[in-house]
Amino acid sequence: MLLSPPAMAQTGEEIVAKFAARETVRGISLSPDGSKVAIISAAGDHGEALLVADLVAGSVPKQILAAGGNPDRLRFCRWASNTRLVCGVYMIAQGSNDLSFTRLIAVNNDGSKLQVLTGRAGSNALGPMQQGGNVIDFGPDGSDGSVLMTREIVPEYSTGTQLAERRSGMAVELVEATTMKRRLVEQPRKGASEYISDGHGKVRIYGLRSSDSSGYLKSKVSYFYRLAENRDWEPLSVLTLEGGQVSGFDPYAVDPAQNLVYGFDDKDGRRALYSISLDGKLTRSLVLAHPQVDVDTLIRVGRQRRVVGVSYATDRRQAEFFDPELRKLQTALAKALPKTPLLEWVDASADESKLLLWAGSDSNPGIFYRYDKAKRALEELMPVRKELAGMALATVKPVDFPAADGTRIPGYLTLPPDSDGKNLPTIVMPHGGPGARDEWTFDWLPQFFAARGYAVLQPNFRGSTGYGSEWFQKNGFQSWRTAIGDVNDGGRWLLKEGIAAPGKLAIVGWSYGGYAALQSAVLDPGLFKAIVAVAPVTDLETLRSESRRYVNYPLVDRFIGNGPHIREGSPARNAGKIKAPVLLFHGDLDENVGVGESRMMQNALKDAGAKVDYVEFKNLDHQLDSVSARKTLLGKSDAFLRAALGLQP
Repeated sequence: MLLSPPAMAQTGEEIVAKFAARETVRGISLSPDGSKVAIISAAGDHGEALLVADLVAGSVPKQILAAGGNPDRLRFCRWASNTRLVCGVYMIAQGSNDLSFTRLIAVNNDGSKLQVLTGRAGSNALGPMQQGGNVIDFGPDGSDGSVLMTREIVPEYSTGTQLAERRSGMAVELVEATTMKRRLVEQPRKGASEYISDGHGKVRIYGLRSSDSSGYLKSKVSYFYRLAENRDWEPLSVLTLEGGQVSGFDPYAVDPAQNLVYGFDDKDGRRALYSISLDGKLTRSLVLAHPQVDVDTLIRVGRQRRVVGVSYATDRRQAEFFDPELRKLQTALAKALPKTPLLEWVDASADESKLLLWAGSDSNPGIFYRYDKAKRALEELMPVRKELAGMALATVKPVDFPAADGTRIPGYLTLPPDSDGKNLPTIVMPHGGPGARDEWTFDWLPQFFAARGYAVLQPNFRGSTGYGSEWFQKNGFQSWRTAIGDVNDGGRWLLKEGIAAPGKLAIVGWSYGGYAALQSAVLDPGLFKAIVAVAPVTDLETLRSESRRYVNYPLVDRFIGNGPHIREGSPARNAGKIKAPVLLFHGDLDENVGVGESRMMQNALKDAGAKVDYVEFKNLDHQLDSVSARKTLLGKSDAFLRAALGLQP
């Protein structure tokens, strides 16, 4: 084990500090020969460090690169060869209109020879190049450090020169990350939105998404494929993105050995995994469907991202393996690690003889391991959250409760350690999205509140994803009465069951969850005695207007919809109905939900004579990824709830 656990926290201040700490491991990758790992780790208050550890020599991880977090951060780092790494960097250019952008870089495993992998736009470019490209394939053995990556070609102002770039659209380049030699393998296509490789350097599928005369994206994506033996493109499928839902076959991964593509499509109102042959016949086969939930995640392993299975989430996430060897290994490892039943394959050496995996549970943030097939040896590497090692964390129980119309609403109940589960101060915590769902796994926010003595219910209300189109309805904004009604019914159930003590029920949410927390009091002002909303949507028309400068505006416009629900479903327009005290948090660089929404909510509540406190964080985005900010968030939320619910500090 590379890091040792600290002592268990005792006081409230210590508990805040431990849960506010950012992850020790935020990303991890195994070198092609399986001898080294590269780790993205939290550094300082809001920065990140790239560390490299030699697993053979057993060395202490060495920092080779850093991101300041202002708000630049490392999205991922993966090995292009045994000595060279490729990383994705995210940044925000601050100005009158804050603009996020990404770039790919390459660096040696000792920190030397840092170079920008993303191709440069010309000085006369007619627009910004926001997207720095995505790696869609690594070299089969990593020997030359080659990567197959997308590149956005931006046309240039051409007056006075014949050399200006006139092409536009997404292309694909083969780039040697060591020598920086680059070769165009797919010409730029205007409207190209995605390329899918076969894992061995050959592009087999691309998606084309056209725009209207104003430059806004249309809702349909047309996919095309190639036969293995030529470069001509043939139609594959058409995908429609509308109202937060997807219809049509959505290709994800090519299997070159079977000459087919795996993807997801609808079956009886739920997403299922299908395969389609790429031999000209387009033979379609159902691989796996579930009668209750969406099948939603491919399990992939190795440098070529070989598809070995698929997973879905019922009460817990379940895995189905196609690969017999890995199916057997998964079963054996589950027996060897009974306290961490959630297993995920993270990476592998080039020959797949050494595997990198994560194991965790509801009460364990997880530990990374390396498995050596030849030695049949499992080596523990690092915990995800070293500050929480040795601390008693809460168990999470899948539950369901009745909505007003009798529908059973699934969710998860987290109780304080050693609690009998009765007569507790209790929090309902709706998830973000709304196109998302909660799962049975470690979640730092409900775990913090459980450590402070609260019970926490996380409802997967109607409007959540994962349960099919009928459950999703029109989405959590257009169908807000149903979604928020389910959230409130969860609170009533907690009181009826005696889990929540009378008068000790609060609601806490982030993003859409913050919207739900505020809107719950519009629907039923007396139910919750305190409201904490982090980066909340507060006005649906404002949310719509925030997307006007983005190419997906028509999709957002239709997602939000028009009609009486805009006024009725906006807490900032109904602040007079909110009687419980409110605590708001927001970062001023939030690109998901503009900071103006919390400012608006604060003013509306003040004008209505309500009790409201607002904390705004400078130079932070939607995630509030900062130790000091999260200390403030957790400490102030806990103190606010205790005061509002009449609890001891």
